[in-house]
Amino acid sequence: MGKSIPLPLRRKKFFRTFSCAFFFITGVICMPPFPSQASSDSIGQSSSAHHNDPSAGPDGAYLTADAKEYLLRLARQSLEACVNRTLAPKPENVPESVKAKQGCFVTLTKGGNLRGCIGYLEGIKPLYEAVIENAQNAALSDPRFPVVGSEELPSIVIEISALTPPRILEYKSPQDLLDKLTPGQDGIILQRGFHQSTYLPQVWEQLPDKVQFLENLSLKGGMDPDGWKSATVKRYRAIHFQEHK
Repeated sequence: MGKSIPLPLRRKKFFRTFSCAFFFITGVICMPPFPSQASSDSIGQSSSAHHNDPSAGPDGAYLTADAKEYLLRLARQSLEACVNRTLAPKPENVPESVKAKQGCFVTLTKGGNLRGCIGYLEGIKPLYEAVIENAQNAALSDPRFPVVGSEELPSIVIEISALTPPRILEYKSPQDLLDKLTPGQDGIILQRGFHQSTYLPQVWEQLPDKVQFLENLSLKGGMDPDGWKSATVKRYRAIHFQEHK
């Protein structure tokens, strides 16, 4: 029988598996390195996107199929330009719906595995500009991976998550917080002192248990597993869509 791993070491190993980098100065964050699963709103470069996205939140965040396709093409052009070290094309005929400032993530996967993911929680730039920057950052600046090479481009699949503005989620007790969470729909931010961390709504697919979700999110932010019980909690929703190859 093999040696059992002490709980603190198991916890640290699990935390490393699900952790993601957070850059306090730039506001850029990375998605946890879970194996990617296809979104229910996958679209191809020549296909049309679904108009009814179940991840659309109460703040009215909504993107048409044309807007989604536009953003995916923009992300692809930005990715290829930065990897091949060529000039990125200037956006033309930008849809009005993607000119508003909005938080977003760009996720790169290869063979179903995470290859890079960076984004902005807050709407610090127009959505289309944020997509351009985060496609480049995911390819070149995710500290968990080497930079994407030109030979990888045909195998890379791009996913975009457009976020609603984070809102404080008031709760009276840990159980009250658990009761208010909606797995599969809520993106959660935990803040306590100088510690902060987030999981996108997609992470519920790997951590469907509410307590486990919050404990790992606490660990990711450098807190104790029970840190969520006294943290400031913010909630957001995400419209996520991806290329289909």
